[in-house]
Amino acid sequence: MLLLSLWQRLTARSYRARVALSVAALLLACPAFAQDGRAPEKEKPKAAANKTATADKAPDIETSRFCANAAPSIAEARIAWEARRLSELDAQVKQRLVDLEKAEASVQDWVAKRDAALKSASDNLVAIYAKMQPETAATQIAAMDDQMAAAILGKLKAGAAGAILNEMEAERASKLATILSGATDAGKKS
Repeated sequence: MLLLSLWQRLTARSYRARVALSVAALLLACPAFAQDGRAPEKEKPKAAANKTATADKAPDIETSRFCANAAPSIAEARIAWEARRLSELDAQVKQRLVDLEKAEASVQDWVAKRDAALKSASDNLVAIYAKMQPETAATQIAAMDDQMAAAILGKLKAGAAGAILNEMEAERASKLATILSGATDAGKKS
């Protein structure tokens, strides 16, 4: 009775809820079906049993028939649900692959820009800045384009680059250090 009441309330709801309720009803009505996934075999009434014993078995036979009749439709609903779920998961995997390919292309683009910037700072120019006083080099590098300044600082030894950055304004030094670390896209800097 309770299941019928729930079924009537769910008629206006989704197909999925009705299938779930049908499965629950089937599992409650057929415990043997719930255990091994097969409908129980029909029981043969014993000839020597009295009327009360056969009257008790009649609902069991009816339950077994219901389970046997409902099993194919429940199996079909389960297969349809699994197919839908697999297609949803497939779509999610494909979207994630697209996202990863975009991220990979972005990283490759950034690496190419960084390599181009590092190549643009010739070894001779880097040697000149390496021999300069940090105060003078900081003044000149601070006036340069971000990519060129980062390229020169990137080719200098760590001690020389640190001394030059130490002599710059904190905001400019931070911006160049960020470009050197690769935390932002060097192409967007001015």
